[in-house]
Amino acid sequence: MAVEWPLFPPNTNLVMACHITGVHDVNRNTTLAHDSYELVKDWAESIKAANLQGLIFHTNFSEATCKSFGNENISFVKIAYDPQFNPNVFRYFVYRDFLQEHIQHIKGIFSTDISDVVLVNNPFTDPHFSENPNALFCGDEPKLLNNEWMIAHAEHLRKNIPDYAAYERAFGKETLLNCGIIGGSASLFFDFLQQLCVIHQQANRDNKTAYTGDMGVFNYLARTKFNQQIIHGEPVNTVFKQYETDRTDCWFRHK
Repeated sequence: MAVEWPLFPPNTNLVMACHITGVHDVNRNTTLAHDSYELVKDWAESIKAANLQGLIFHTNFSEATCKSFGNENISFVKIAYDPQFNPNVFRYFVYRDFLQEHIQHIKGIFSTDISDVVLVNNPFTDPHFSENPNALFCGDEPKLLNNEWMIAHAEHLRKNIPDYAAYERAFGKETLLNCGIIGGSASLFFDFLQQLCVIHQQANRDNKTAYTGDMGVFNYLARTKFNQQIIHGEPVNTVFKQYETDRTDCWFRHK
């Protein structure tokens, strides 16, 4: 994709997110407004408050909005949405393409959802991050992989990934991981992203179900190829959908 990427100095720690509007969001059952900065304001302000670099990939913010709210901490990059993938999946291809050109400048990295996630504490200065250089950090949910929603979510994947059903049986009693927060060293994150995109390209491209497949592919890859490296839950994220607004002991608050 022809995108003008921002330039970052060597050893940058980066938090990035994708904001795609004008496309029906199956998880929210709505279409997000094109130029509403309020949808990303809390995320952006939390990144700036920690003096980190935040990168927002977007489809429809106006130049005026980007100029008004872009600053030394927050960069906006306009992208062209490819409708062959739903927005939840397309973001991984955006991140992959960005890192293909700039990984040499990035040290630590997280990708997050943007409208329901805020940064609470800088993960990159936490010893738990630096002392686990080979860890894939991610969010989670207070439920098991084997749950009704995930069984329905994975219907398409089960038909297109030969060992998907075997993976579900093997890891059904493990905690459900949440792809709304993913991070680690840039090299590990990029390796994970590349494999994630391959699976989506091969097994999720023609998904016409009511489910995006992003949670299914994420959990499948994380559990089958990176299981010994996963660190999830505290201190990475607050309890999903518990709206723990008073908690200050985690890196990210996810609803």
